[in-house]
Amino acid sequence: MVETISTGIVGTTMDDDIKVTQKAISEIKKIREQNGIPANYGLRVGVKGGGCSGLSYTLGFDAEARDNDKILSLGEEVRMYVDKKSLFYLMGVELDFTDGLNGRGFTFNNPNATKTCGCGSSFGV
Repeated sequence: MVETISTGIVGTTMDDDIKVTQKAISEIKKIREQNGIPANYGLRVGVKGGGCSGLSYTLGFDAEARDNDKILSLGEEVRMYVDKKSLFYLMGVELDFTDGLNGRGFTFNNPNATKTCGCGSSFGV
């Protein structure tokens, strides 16, 4: 099952929504609980320059949103904070969590990426 979050940007379609799998949501809650992170903290999701493809994704927890953040809700239990610049690059992305033979961790599946590499970075739009 996948949770779909509208970006709230005028002129976008459902294809531009951010998707988060239940596996990823479960892992976010588990990490927050195991590390004693308060339930009111939000998951900061962003994009920054770097990586072999030009951009890389970032994840972390923040106590509160910043002035330029878009606040997106994953049900009642998890909030995401995304700065407006990163939101553009995250449109259409699916955040998932894998625990397989190739490793364990969060993955960003971006249908708009024109290049990707093994370190999880992608670039395109």
